[in-house]
Amino acid sequence: MKISEHVYRVHINEDDSPFGTYHPGGSSIYFIGNPNTNMVVMDTGEHYRSWTDQILAYHKELGSPNISNIYITHGHYDHIGGVDRLQKEFQCKVGCHINLKSKLEMILEEGIVFSIEDQEILKVNDNINLLALYTPGHENDHICYFLQEEQIMFTGDTILGSSSSSVRNLKQYMNSLEILLDHKPTKVFPAHGALVEDGTAKIKSYIQHRQKREEQIINALTKNTSQNVYEIVDFVYPKDLNPNLREAAARNVRTHLEKLSEEGKIEETSPLYSLNNN
Repeated sequence: MKISEHVYRVHINEDDSPFGTYHPGGSSIYFIGNPNTNMVVMDTGEHYRSWTDQILAYHKELGSPNISNIYITHGHYDHIGGVDRLQKEFQCKVGCHINLKSKLEMILEEGIVFSIEDQEILKVNDNINLLALYTPGHENDHICYFLQEEQIMFTGDTILGSSSSSVRNLKQYMNSLEILLDHKPTKVFPAHGALVEDGTAKIKSYIQHRQKREEQIINALTKNTSQNVYEIVDFVYPKDLNPNLREAAARNVRTHLEKLSEEGKIEETSPLYSLNNN
């Protein structure tokens, strides 16, 4: 489906399994450029043959345009799973974060993978460019891509369309959200969930959500002198939280606790956490 002047999307629905629960609204693979001249592909999805077949079928529907590059947002397997089959079909190069390069080189033949630098401008065709932005936090090899001509931000898993995202390093993640906000995107096109029409408002809401969650965790520790991660999850998350999301909630709480500990605001006496009253 064509979703903007230069962007086309393959949308793949996911079943309501424990894994699919993490991606409400399904997954998206993007074709960017002009089908009559040249295009690039953003991410390659899961390694299920059905996913690859859908992507290749849409490529054919577009008229089988030349694909010069596949650009990867990060190295989770639902983003690189089909990279070997799609690269072989398109006979193109694959660009990624420097931290991901060696992993992809074990999947693909020598000379195919190249690293993308932070702030690098990637030429799609004569009038379309993508600005690569290092955005660690969700993962340390994450890149968001900014389509400058349309003010569209491709956010991978840094921002999702229908839920919050999981985070590995919260301090880095909050800084990455500020980087995205600085570009004031009109739209956000995430890897999972709905397309976002007001990109800047969405980024702000993500920042506010994390700030509110941190306040809730501090409040939890204030009400109870010392707690473990799961007790904090029970305090700050809804009582009807989907059981399949409990571990993800615990991981997110841990990232907040690690940030607060690094800032000297709490103390850890494993497996318990408490406020630092010094």
